[in-house]
Amino acid sequence: MMKANQKQFQVISLSDMPNGAEQVLLKMAVVINGELIFLKRNNGSRLVIPSNIGSRFLSSNNILFGLLKLLVLIRAFKRDEVVMSTHPYLNAYLGFFKRLGWLRSKLIVRECTSVFTRFSGLKKYLYSLIYKLGYPGVDLVICQTELMKEQLLRHNRFINESKTLVQPNPVDLPTLFEQAKKTLTFEENELQFICAAGRLIPEKGFDILIKAFNIVHQKYPQLKLLILGEGRELGSLLELVRELSLAKSVIFKGHIANPMPYYKKAKLCVISSIKEGFPNTLLEMMALNKAIVTTLCAGGIDAIPDISKVAIKNVDALANAMLNTIAGSNSAPGEAVMAYLDQRSPKIFAQSLLQAI
Repeated sequence: MMKANQKQFQVISLSDMPNGAEQVLLKMAVVINGELIFLKRNNGSRLVIPSNIGSRFLSSNNILFGLLKLLVLIRAFKRDEVVMSTHPYLNAYLGFFKRLGWLRSKLIVRECTSVFTRFSGLKKYLYSLIYKLGYPGVDLVICQTELMKEQLLRHNRFINESKTLVQPNPVDLPTLFEQAKKTLTFEENELQFICAAGRLIPEKGFDILIKAFNIVHQKYPQLKLLILGEGRELGSLLELVRELSLAKSVIFKGHIANPMPYYKKAKLCVISSIKEGFPNTLLEMMALNKAIVTTLCAGGIDAIPDISKVAIKNVDALANAMLNTIAGSNSAPGEAVMAYLDQRSPKIFAQSLLQAI
């Protein structure tokens, strides 16, 4: 663990829901020995927090109540402490009180997605407003890619470029390899399957994946498609599966606390997203399986070595890439991929942030 000159670190998130943004904060907390603070406890699936990492919940189920308690809590933070958060609303909330002098600690915020290209209309206007209110108080803004930084600065001229840092998302390879040793059930081990994972929301493009799988399935009828995750689009995706007569071939597994054995065992791993900050799931899949197909859903993906990349929202292109990758795949990631992932260790991630402030 990093001592970082004995500074105290407070890592704050909306909840302990195990999404990509929360996973990044958890990795950061582990490396810097920081305390995790959650505005509320998630009622469903939750992060797995190591027993040696301090954590607390400001509310059992109410974000607003958690924000009120956070307002009291941050006043006690000292000037030599460092606060880190993600999610635009929480970032802006902390930045606003930093501007007022209520929060005295250094404030690092991480952009979890490019909100100004992802949203439009009233929602985009509201984001513009909260950024103007809060982000001038931020000491350092972390962007996942150069594209994300360019989009952030273009839509927020008041943010000083010197206060932004491009730092790719971290991936903890030793932990992934250990998690991948877990065994699947006997039935799952007998399956030949394609694996995808993520929240069941429109941005993940699972409808496109299912349509592409329908094409692949005609050549490989024994293959199943396993989708790991939960979300509001489950009903519409199930309906699409029924329309394509794939009910026995597309399996929705729900939330899986440890998806690594699935990534390792899969004949192929696929990212079908339309828009991402940067998909952490892609990094995990790359560490465990050589057969990877991804859409160009985020900046920086085009520079990743030895994986297949296709345009977003293109069923035929995705299907063709899946077929070609299945035909030529073997299970072990190549040297170029591992060298790429080695540069994304949580330690490197944390050191870059600490040096920047």
